Amino acid sequence: MFKTIEWKNNSVVMIDQRLLPTQEVYRKYKDFLDVAEAIREMVVRGAPAIGVAAAMGIALGALDIKTKNKKGFLKTFENVCKVIASTRPTAVNLFWAVERMKGVVRKNPKLNIEELKQRLVQEAKTIHKEDILINKQMGRNGSKFIKSGDTILTHCNAGALATAGYGTALGVIRAAVEDGKKIKVFADETRPFLQGSRLTAWELMKDNIDVTLITDNMAGYMMKKGLIDLVIVGADRIAANGDTANKIGTYSVAVLAKEHKIPFYVAAPLSTIDLKIKNGDKIPIEERDTREVTHIPAPASIKQGKNIQIAPHNIKVKNPAFDVTPNKFITAIITEKGIAKKSFEKSLKGLFGK
Repeated sequence: MFKTIEWKNNSVVMIDQRLLPTQEVYRKYKDFLDVAEAIREMVVRGAPAIGVAAAMGIALGALDIKTKNKKGFLKTFENVCKVIASTRPTAVNLFWAVERMKGVVRKNPKLNIEELKQRLVQEAKTIHKEDILINKQMGRNGSKFIKSGDTILTHCNAGALATAGYGTALGVIRAAVEDGKKIKVFADETRPFLQGSRLTAWELMKDNIDVTLITDNMAGYMMKKGLIDLVIVGADRIAANGDTANKIGTYSVAVLAKEHKIPFYVAAPLSTIDLKIKNGDKIPIEERDTREVTHIPAPASIKQGKNIQIAPHNIKVKNPAFDVTPNKFITAIITEKGIAKKSFEKSLKGLFGK
């Protein structure tokens, strides 16, 4: 089994998701600035995986602080956290991980610098380990919504590649397979970054799970033909009322599912739920490079690093990375602590014991 991200000999090792599915390349990072760039450039992506990468990046940054002065250490540490936090604005797990790493420092004022560094490394490793356990529990909680014989549509990639391992939406699918259920999956390609065709299809094939690739604009046709029984997606941020930000195109799939009376499930850890945000209108939406829309990666036979232009020069482009699905389109939100259903505001708070 591949590893999305791991801490190894005081460095962070990540599979370069930009090169999948044709090349399985692992990158080693020893500098927190390089980890920040890897998050920004989508070497690693998916809200939980970004959270783990952020924690490990901060641990790397702390290890590299040379000063023996505690005040100086704390000042530089704050800057490390600020750089990591600036990488991507939508995935709330990023900020959750940054705050958790800051909490290690806040809660241990009497530790010396070397002790703090080791405690931060340990916290990053713990976040990694916890994420895998959380995903497996989430999978068990969500498996009950899947019957043997079901065909599931998923959008983008919410699998092991989007997490420390196992996956959120794909974790639910994996758990159903482990329960002995015979299922099939439709993975849509997920323009413009093609996470569905490059990543989800690759993951599921590695696990010998029956997967069929479709283009994004085929989903409605497949639903009308009765070929899809339910939809499961991940999330990058969930507001207090259940409105959910996920990869661009998720909203369209949710509207289609509602029209065809198909259940639409969101699978995400509690760390993705942002109770401080009242509704989806308040979720910041990342705008990405226009070249992701106007160009596609060149085949391996063409010189590496070159992309193929598929749109006119100087065409105006919009490239929001995410959209928000209003809670009225969501059947249930699957977490490691249980299932949230309407009214989401009450049930999501209940998951936190509030």
